[in-house]
Amino acid sequence: MSALAELLAEGRERRVYSGAAWSVGNASGPLERGWTGTRSWDGPPLDGTDVWDLASVTKPLAGLAVMALVERGALGLDDTVGAHLPDYRDGDKAELTVRQLLAHTSGIPGQVPLYHDHPTRAALLEAVRLLPPTARPGSRVQYSSQGFIVLGLIAEAAAGEPLDTLVQRLVCAPLGLPDTVFAPDAARRARAVATEDCPWRGRVVVGEVHDENAVVLGAPAAHAGLFSTLGDLERLGAALAAGGRGLLRPDTFALMTAAHTDGLALRRALAWQGRDPVGSPAGELFGPDSFGHTGFTGTSVWVDPATGRYAVLLTNRVHPTRAGDGITAVRRAFHDLAAGVGVGRPRQGGTAR
Repeated sequence: MSALAELLAEGRERRVYSGAAWSVGNASGPLERGWTGTRSWDGPPLDGTDVWDLASVTKPLAGLAVMALVERGALGLDDTVGAHLPDYRDGDKAELTVRQLLAHTSGIPGQVPLYHDHPTRAALLEAVRLLPPTARPGSRVQYSSQGFIVLGLIAEAAAGEPLDTLVQRLVCAPLGLPDTVFAPDAARRARAVATEDCPWRGRVVVGEVHDENAVVLGAPAAHAGLFSTLGDLERLGAALAAGGRGLLRPDTFALMTAAHTDGLALRRALAWQGRDPVGSPAGELFGPDSFGHTGFTGTSVWVDPATGRYAVLLTNRVHPTRAGDGITAVRRAFHDLAAGVGVGRPRQGGTAR
């Protein structure tokens, strides 16, 4: 086995996840790819066609659709929330901008389990609208799924289309990503990798979104809910490594992936994480201008423009429970090894059960 295959097989042996798939490549495609383990601890082996819950990797894909709207003039980065969402015009979020939502500098708190007390879409959206800010806009990077829920509503209002249609039209169709969807059909659910044995739902979640706030919202949301496959994310990774090929103009893509929070504690681009100076999930060897995103379920996509390298890692680290932080070390080691993958012919990284 390759070093990457060995690392990820060891992660399964330590029960960090039941399965993992990976791809490392460049604008021409994968240099090394593979998968190891099973779709659940008592399930079938991975076969490379497996469907993964991307969790917060949804955010940059929704962000690419937002930037495409900006490029087309349907939306402006300095447009305010109130300009697009009438219900927000008299509230404390009216003057927040699209740019601040994308960069997580809006001051809207994130990771709030609103689903506990707001069990319907209408109630949860109202709770988001009324959620008290916890920082002055632009003063702090504060990761906010709730901010991305608002961003998705803005995108839908600006385009006059549902978010899933926007992402399909502006991201998936141009790149040929047939399995990147918000609501997997029965055929895709049959290939889905298990996530959590969810106490709230009373069952192991397979082929339905893991994020509870997204479950209550029902309709597609910009913070979580996309599913995808290794093959689709390889095509996305190659496009990102090629400077946004097929997605955005070079200047728009450069603006999206540049750091927008220099001077603050965390480095963020627009809908992308930057490489933080300490503790980055991208490890130590991806460059300072690299960008990417992680997902709570154990997924990530990372790109180093200096080397033209992408790295995709897909795991179900929340199966059967979200407890444990073993994925942190696995991610960092994965990216350090990915930075050294050679430039030879594409090859299979090996599989293990």
